[in-house]
Amino acid sequence: MSHSASDHCGTIVYNEDIVVLRETGRLSSARWCPSPNYGPRPTGAAISLLVVHSISLPPGQFGGRYIEQFFTNCLNPAEHPYFSTIADMHVSAHALIRRDGTVVQFVSLLERAWHAGRSCFQGVEECNDFSIGVELEGADDIPYTREQYRSLAVLTTVIRSAWPAVTSDRITGHCDIAPGRKTDPGPAFDWPNFRASLLAAQPSKKNGE
Repeated sequence: MSHSASDHCGTIVYNEDIVVLRETGRLSSARWCPSPNYGPRPTGAAISLLVVHSISLPPGQFGGRYIEQFFTNCLNPAEHPYFSTIADMHVSAHALIRRDGTVVQFVSLLERAWHAGRSCFQGVEECNDFSIGVELEGADDIPYTREQYRSLAVLTTVIRSAWPAVTSDRITGHCDIAPGRKTDPGPAFDWPNFRASLLAAQPSKKNGE
């Protein structure tokens, strides 16, 4: 994801046209890898939550196309023993941030991706209905990269520009909305570092606006 500044009127944020993003849900700066695993959001369900996940395939290993194959139902169970345990699962996320900070998008942000499962945030269940799910290529106990924190901060800034209901207190981890069932992004995810990166990524106002 490009790291340029916003324009003076705020419609372009980090090279993303926010008006177009609200209309299409497509990130122009992300590589598009469409997943069939999505559906419409329920009527009246407004985007108001960002959920941070982590994933690596095989577990603890990075690189390759296995995550993309998994989210597009193309994972070959014969390529690794672990794959046979998940190959029949139909899941997705809206976006994946690779170790080098590049972003891959699987589902339009307007649609309901299948990332959270049984979940609850502030007493409201079924977080998929009103959330955007972002996966980091990583594992609970392996530090994430500086590039990932930077890209996540930029992506979050873009999302919040399009959907202001995603306030700073409505950014959470998968482990927090599905406690006891999920642990990602895990103790390796440095929330203070991310919050600092997010603050630094906020577009500056020009001409006193």
